[in-house]
Amino acid sequence: MLKKISKFFLYLFLSSLLYVLIIKFIEPPITITQITNAFGLGLKRDYVSWNNMSYNIKLAAMASEDQAFTDHMGFDWDAIEKSLRPKKKNKKSKIPLGGGASTISQQVAKNVFLWQGGRYDKYIRKIPEVYFTFLIELIWGKKRILEVYLNVIETGPGCFGIEAAAQHYFKKSAKNLSRAEAAMIVAGFPNPKKFTARPMTRRISWRYPQILREMNNIETDEDVAALLKK
Repeated sequence: MLKKISKFFLYLFLSSLLYVLIIKFIEPPITITQITNAFGLGLKRDYVSWNNMSYNIKLAAMASEDQAFTDHMGFDWDAIEKSLRPKKKNKKSKIPLGGGASTISQQVAKNVFLWQGGRYDKYIRKIPEVYFTFLIELIWGKKRILEVYLNVIETGPGCFGIEAAAQHYFKKSAKNLSRAEAAMIVAGFPNPKKFTARPMTRRISWRYPQILREMNNIETDEDVAALLKK
């Protein structure tokens, strides 16, 4: 019995490792989140290469979602520690401008290899999420992680990836997104079905100027500049 269990986990490890290696070079065929959305809202996506993504959308994603992206190995421990601190009574909790405790790497691991967690199953998902996050950090590197992230992230009702969002909201290619347009798209990431750039919802209108300011702030960071020049 123990031998069978060992073989089973060895098979899971080798198959998952092989899939991670494959996705380093080709785009994910489809994700569970995309499949579940396709039945209700349809599925609009068009994967684009790193060189066909606007500098602005790459910068906006890091400024809004993970300002420590170039510094960590998949996990922002400072953000995790803050998220675990007990909330003070009679005070509204505020989400930090640079995103929550979930890094871009963790979001990629969840979106590409796993599923969107509900209230309870998200705790079951955490262990494989940690595993895949470590794998992609070791095997893919930051450039590939950010490229996949911007291709698979949900960006609007039935839209996945920044190319679909650019076409849907601004009728242009993701390569030609301005700083403001990139910030508007990224501002809707917490709930892209609800927060839209066109028509612009209230949340987007106050959030995207903040993202623009943070883009200016992190743009001069040496590691950020080096990544975006690749």
